[in-house]
Amino acid sequence: MIPVLRLGFTRVNIGRARLAMVAIVIAIAPAMISSPAYADKFRQNQWHLRALQISVANKITRGQGIVVAVADTGVYPHADLRDNLLRGESILGSGDDKGQVDPNGHGTLMASLIAAHGRGNNLGVVGIAPAAKILPITVSDLEGRGGSSGLAEAIEWAANNGAKIINVSGAVAPSLPLNAAIDLAGRRDVLVVAAGGNKGQDVVSAYPAAMHGVLAVGASNRFRRHANISIPSKQIQICAPGVEIQGATPKDRYSIGQGTSEATAIVSGAAALVRAKFPDLSAQEVIHRLTATATDIGKPGRDDECGFGVLNVVKALTAHVPPLSGSTATVSPSAAPTPGSTPTTAGTQAAPDTKAASSHVRAIAGGVIAALVLGGLLAFLAIRRRRS
Repeated sequence: MIPVLRLGFTRVNIGRARLAMVAIVIAIAPAMISSPAYADKFRQNQWHLRALQISVANKITRGQGIVVAVADTGVYPHADLRDNLLRGESILGSGDDKGQVDPNGHGTLMASLIAAHGRGNNLGVVGIAPAAKILPITVSDLEGRGGSSGLAEAIEWAANNGAKIINVSGAVAPSLPLNAAIDLAGRRDVLVVAAGGNKGQDVVSAYPAAMHGVLAVGASNRFRRHANISIPSKQIQICAPGVEIQGATPKDRYSIGQGTSEATAIVSGAAALVRAKFPDLSAQEVIHRLTATATDIGKPGRDDECGFGVLNVVKALTAHVPPLSGSTATVSPSAAPTPGSTPTTAGTQAAPDTKAASSHVRAIAGGVIAALVLGGLLAFLAIRRRRS
């Protein structure tokens, strides 16, 4: 079987139709609903923004200066997204569209979850990092299918063209080109975030999520629990909202999707915020910060359902997180301590020298006494002179 990346269709609020999957399937693509007039209600229905306290997080950073590549079906210049959309590339060789044509809709939905900016007055949708830039790369066709070598080429192109994060809301079979691409991303200090897989879609393997150095994402539900659509596996490191997630799709429309695709895009947006707030952190340190601050759910400690827990964006931006063991990375001095803790940095502040302090106090006291004695003597001599 030729390794492919295939993106299926998910149920939306107007129907139950689903395209049967026969190959490696990870991501869930959108179907169109309603019309642009629905935009005034859409922001209110983005429940994951409230659950993750994105309004609080965006007061800290909105992801300025961070480029997130979306290797997918292309990204349509939606009204809620176009100001953040860069000219990208089409690996399929489908003309000079620069990644900005999306006949499927999946790539546009992912991009909007990462960096949509909305249209003022709470119209339209917004992403996790509404000031980040999207670098679109068309790597799969109208039906959402693309090869492993094509995804590898997309990752390499993104790593060589300014991306700091690469979102892969899909999966392919393992291959030597893919190994080389992930290695290149690591050398370029580019963070790859990939979907861990959905149940009921005949998933054979989950690459690049299963690869070393890649942040593998599962899905959680509205109750901050593991979503039953998300495949448990040892590769999963973190979960994010992935049920009834609303975003933008081509021709200025909107859709409701669910799956680890949506969860992956949300984590990519969170990673953009972290990279903007802590620009000196390496890609692996960003993974460490996201997983170290995740809210543990289920069994204590890491598990196969949600890894280290559910994404906690505000904590990832404010907590004091020691660097990885053996890492030379430093913790930004602007990082706030975990609530209730004492903000200290080990090894950077020496304890006060109490002996030196005591000597200094004695010296000052002696000087004061000497000054008083001298002043008294001068006053006594002045009085005697006046009497004379």
